[in-house]
Amino acid sequence: MNCEQGGVVIIGAGLAGLVAASEALDAGLKIRILDQENDANLGGQAYWSFGGLFLVGTPEQRRLGVHDSFDLAWSDWQHSAQFDRLADEDLWAHRWAKAYVEFAATEKRSWIKQKGIDLTPVVGWAERGDGRAEGHGNSVPRFHIAWGTGTGVSEPFANKVREGMRTGKVQLLNRHRVTGLVVEGGSVTGVRGEILSPDNALRGWKSTRNVESEFEFSAEAVVIATGGIGGNHDLVRRFWPSRLGSAPGHMITG
Repeated sequence: MNCEQGGVVIIGAGLAGLVAASEALDAGLKIRILDQENDANLGGQAYWSFGGLFLVGTPEQRRLGVHDSFDLAWSDWQHSAQFDRLADEDLWAHRWAKAYVEFAATEKRSWIKQKGIDLTPVVGWAERGDGRAEGHGNSVPRFHIAWGTGTGVSEPFANKVREGMRTGKVQLLNRHRVTGLVVEGGSVTGVRGEILSPDNALRGWKSTRNVESEFEFSAEAVVIATGGIGGNHDLVRRFWPSRLGSAPGHMITG
């Protein structure tokens, strides 16, 4: 068992993990990133994405004649999310969603530019829904495309992490699969998991899951940045809505 202490542990080296690491670097913190894949997969699924970013009330929208606002975007979000348990289960989801829409309508555009992300003039209409303000989905286009698409979004953060590794401020431990959190006195104090055997698979290719040993790290803070179930096709099939019929036999992630 490999046991070490200290700093901030970030589970996942996809876009969420890289953004968390970037913010932690700016705060002067010691960072350890754990990911089950090899270093060729830095950036995760975002690397393959179209690079669309949710923004509200931007110059790009106005140039295309799109009228948008926080109120409209928040209305769209609420009609899609259908929060109906604000007294308990939906409380924090509701707070997070509102804070994110506020961010997207104010400082997010300048924040991403500061991080090195540039936007094309294209604003797409992802998650269009039924096109009504009181219906499901985005009632106006909000899908802002970054120059370089997915890599235009992920690489600025990946480069910052690489620089942190060069200066000794970031430790990236690949082939480290987290299997559990260490909890003491009701607080998360670390992580534990398995060290997988080395694998030089190309980005996006299936890698081995042979376990060589185990590890445990304590940390002042633990950030879970593992994404959803989209990368696990077996889980997607298990939870496939019956109203959509049978799940596809072949799926593509990214």
